Amino acid sequence: MRQELRDQVVLITGAARGIGAHTARLAAARGARLSLVGLEPDRLRRLTEELTAAHGAGTAAWFEADVTDSAALEQAVAGTLQAFGRIDRVVANAGIAGLGTVATGDVEALARTVEVNLIGVMRTAAATAAPVIATRGYYLLVSSTAAFTALPGMSAYCAAKAGVEHFGNALRLELAHHGVGVGTAHPGWVDTDLVRDAKDDLPSFRAAFGSLPWPVGSTSSVEQCAQAFVRGLERRRRRVYVPRAIGGVQLLRTAVNSAFADRLVGRRSRSLVPQLEQEVAALGRSFGVHSAESGRGETR
Repeated sequence: MRQELRDQVVLITGAARGIGAHTARLAAARGARLSLVGLEPDRLRRLTEELTAAHGAGTAAWFEADVTDSAALEQAVAGTLQAFGRIDRVVANAGIAGLGTVATGDVEALARTVEVNLIGVMRTAAATAAPVIATRGYYLLVSSTAAFTALPGMSAYCAAKAGVEHFGNALRLELAHHGVGVGTAHPGWVDTDLVRDAKDDLPSFRAAFGSLPWPVGSTSSVEQCAQAFVRGLERRRRRVYVPRAIGGVQLLRTAVNSAFADRLVGRRSRSLVPQLEQEVAALGRSFGVHSAESGRGETR
């Protein structure tokens, strides 16, 4: 059943750019009021001004907060309640992707990837639980196709996104008696800074990406992804797939992660993984140039 977003208060993390920012634009166009949470105050301020100019005073408010900092999140929630009086929907969207492998990469970058992408979702849910319960609201937790597929060089990202999926499954059961809905979103490759940075930095990534079969190897626009997220918010969806065909991949996850699939991927990985490790070492950094870890930006 579709529930209109008009006058609903939607809190979005990772809202400064990419999927988060465009989801805010589409939700505002449907009459929602937006709490924009992120790490780039200048971009958040400009987005707030843009939404206010387009849709009127009181459309949006912004709050600088790192999703790994519970105190900062609680301040953002308090500011949202002061500005709007309630929280009806939460999009836990903030995310980063580290570069490199477990054997040769920076272990702190691996841990940070899990901390932002998984623990950040947990902290976001905990910080917003009381007001969302009060409105019998809805969470959309951003996981990924990487929750049920795997590529070398993405171990921490895959682990975090698989964790988000199952965290969402358990959270749904915990909050069901309050009338709160919980969905997980599973985008494939989306044309964001995160993906563009990886393509720009790593020829091995471009080569691996080009060999992936449809729909895993397809790329969606930010606009298409945001549209799917907004539909998920309106319909309180249990799962959101971008593109929709990714749902079929999830159903086949046992085959996708089988020993046979390992052999197929492993043949190419024998040459691509050493190349990837050399490329990351030459870069001298563990995150893309637009990542939160390379200048306090956000890659979503």
